[in-house]
Amino acid sequence: MAEQNNPQIRDRDIGTEMRESFMDYAMSIIVSRALPDVRDGLKPVHRRILYAMSELGMSPDKPYKKSARIVGEVIGKYHPHGDSAVYETMVRMAQDFSMRYMLVDGHGNFGSIDGDMAAAMRYTEARLSKIAMEMLRDLNKETVDFNPNYDGEEQEPDVLPARFPNLLVNGVGGIAVGMATNIPPHNLGEVVDGVQAMIKNPDITPMELMEYIKGPDFPTGGFILGREGIRQAYRTGRGSVTMRAKATIEDNNGKARIVVNELPYQVNKARLVEKIAELVREKRVDGITDLRDESDRNGMRVVVEVRRDVNPNVVLNNLYKHTAMQSTFGINMLAIVDKEPKILNLRDVLYHYLQHQIIVIRRRTEYDLKKAEARAHILEGLRIALDNLDEVIALIRASRTVDIAREGLISTFDLSVEQAQAILDMRMQRLTGLERDKIENEYNELLAKIAEYKAILADETLVLEIISNELQEIRERFGDDRRTEITIGEESILDEDLIPREEVVITVTHTGYIKRLPVTTYRSQKRGGRGVIGMDTKEQDFVEHLFVSNSHNYLMFFTDKGKVYRIKAYEIPELGRAARGTPIINLIQIEQGEKISAVIQIEETDSDKYLFFATREGIVKKTPLEDYNNIRKGGLIAINLREEDELIDVKLTDGKQKLILGTADGMSITFSEEDVRSMGRSATGVKGITLDDKDHVIGMDCIDKELDVLIVTANGYGKRTPASDYRLQTRGGKGIKTINLTEKNGRVVSLKVVKQEEDLMIITTGGTLIRMSMDGISTMGRYAQGVKLINTRDDDSVSTVCRTDKSEEENEDEESVEGESNASVEPEMASDETHSDDEGSEE
Repeated sequence: MAEQNNPQIRDRDIGTEMRESFMDYAMSIIVSRALPDVRDGLKPVHRRILYAMSELGMSPDKPYKKSARIVGEVIGKYHPHGDSAVYETMVRMAQDFSMRYMLVDGHGNFGSIDGDMAAAMRYTEARLSKIAMEMLRDLNKETVDFNPNYDGEEQEPDVLPARFPNLLVNGVGGIAVGMATNIPPHNLGEVVDGVQAMIKNPDITPMELMEYIKGPDFPTGGFILGREGIRQAYRTGRGSVTMRAKATIEDNNGKARIVVNELPYQVNKARLVEKIAELVREKRVDGITDLRDESDRNGMRVVVEVRRDVNPNVVLNNLYKHTAMQSTFGINMLAIVDKEPKILNLRDVLYHYLQHQIIVIRRRTEYDLKKAEARAHILEGLRIALDNLDEVIALIRASRTVDIAREGLISTFDLSVEQAQAILDMRMQRLTGLERDKIENEYNELLAKIAEYKAILADETLVLEIISNELQEIRERFGDDRRTEITIGEESILDEDLIPREEVVITVTHTGYIKRLPVTTYRSQKRGGRGVIGMDTKEQDFVEHLFVSNSHNYLMFFTDKGKVYRIKAYEIPELGRAARGTPIINLIQIEQGEKISAVIQIEETDSDKYLFFATREGIVKKTPLEDYNNIRKGGLIAINLREEDELIDVKLTDGKQKLILGTADGMSITFSEEDVRSMGRSATGVKGITLDDKDHVIGMDCIDKELDVLIVTANGYGKRTPASDYRLQTRGGKGIKTINLTEKNGRVVSLKVVKQEEDLMIITTGGTLIRMSMDGISTMGRYAQGVKLINTRDDDSVSTVCRTDKSEEENEDEESVEGESNASVEPEMASDETHSDDEGSEE
């Protein structure tokens, strides 16, 4: 009965009690443990670790201290949970494969990408990283609120100043009660650019921000396939991106091997190797003969040896399908905003961060202003004392106690208590003339700072300018290149209108690397220059195809084996001028041993055109373009080649063109396209030119009497010859001579029909590129030897010649990188030798 009369005991429905108690527990977990704050991107445990290390003085310029000491400080003062949880969190903050920009500088064994555990906390040491100091900067200037710790004996910050957007930069993952967050890391430079764009345009949309923030940038590199998942996540706060390992196919004495250099984020390398081995044992992936992990301190290298008779691209695609070499990252941008969990889109995240920075800068400025005004107040008292020095000294000498002296100064000179105490504390050396000047200068400087601080507090534009400038400083100090490359995914490309229509240069190397870059990258030079480096090629590789295209054109890739593949120009990654490029097997499913021999640009208006083929052995074929409308990802047979023959060129025509074929021995034949009947896609073709032994076709082009024929040889010689000098013949003959060949100029490598208003690009096997105006190349007869166009070394030769539109930025002071060639122009006439024009039989 006593219990019933106790006012502390109340009847309560157990369902209501359970529901409310569980909600209180859930909100405690959500806010206090599992989810990050949108302002600094940190969970409480991360924030407490950084703050504790700061309080211990563990800055980057100080020696490392034992991790156990840090963990003890954290759990003893701020985080009343298990030591293992705190240590594991700190370990992750020190792993370069977990954090895009590490906040802890670890010394010792902090684990590996193979899943190895870190050494015990008594063995490892740590200190704050340099970029972590930017998270804590201005913390001592009352920029953020402090709250009591769990026992009320200490104070801890409610949030860190976070001078860079850490929530996006380093990302975060966490599981709360009934909700979870998973925000990927991003590139610091891109995120800073996004914040600065929002400062300039507060109404910027998430899609407009994607012009600056391209997508996640994982510390382990790799690829992201497609942008649709990124768009959805940035627009709604939820989405998923497909990550893929970065793998290349290398040739090893005639056998192929797959080399994996970068993995998707959070993929365990050791488990991946075990999974591949398991697939081989279970015979789910065929053709793998050996598997090795050759990773070392210089980087990751997992080697998969492939059997000689197996297509390595098929093996690679199976590995993507069945292993974590291709995996998905589910983006869920959930964070704490004003003590409540909210799903945020890209703009929301940057907006809340920017509002936090405005508060930080304002509070910092108010703190600096208060300090400056307090110091100026003291200096005003010292100035009064120095102006009335004799009276001040007399008053102090006449006073029996300090209190009496203080009161006398206050009443006599109308000073405050602080000013009077500063005068009493002033040392005698401050009475010298030099010291008096210092006080005056300091006072004037403080007045200027006070005026500046007040101006900042009165104008938010100045606050935003300070934020932008300080972010730019952080970007310049810590920014780096993007590690994760965003490529075209399996899905179709969306929002094509967002992709600018522009002229681009496409380059393809001999070993199958491709890239895209703006056509303005190369400036015009005069003939004979040394050129600039157009591509950084690996040993024994060289640029084999170079052409100019519109970014929205379809590109049809024809291989020497007679197959055709198709993609759009903007699907090719844009890289720097010196970059090697992306393996073309990442874009099209080219088969082992295939080599790109021609690329055709297709526009929407080209539906009634023809494709005209020429092979190394002189066979030609004409087929309607519409026969190639449905090209599968795995390619399509474009022409049936005879044994040991190769496809060397393809042209897009209207069916009524005049065509010219050129050979390596300097022969050529000109004939009408109408001499070749239209054939189906599976046809072989008919004879275009009769070849001598050891001669072969090196080029084909459409010819016009108003234009010129350009011949370029292996040793860098070339000339223009009027197209009218090439008479029309019947298809199948041996043709006529087009250049006089000697050991000096070498065999012919290119024959093209050109306009005087065009520019010419020449690339050598060593990767050197030169761009020159076509009208700077001498016009000569068919029998001339030509003049020097590009200087080649003994071990170098011309590999690729390409026409392009004339540069709009020709500057006489920059036309040559290393000066013009002094090669003399001495055309050499060959003997008046002609060859039979007899028509070859149609086959």
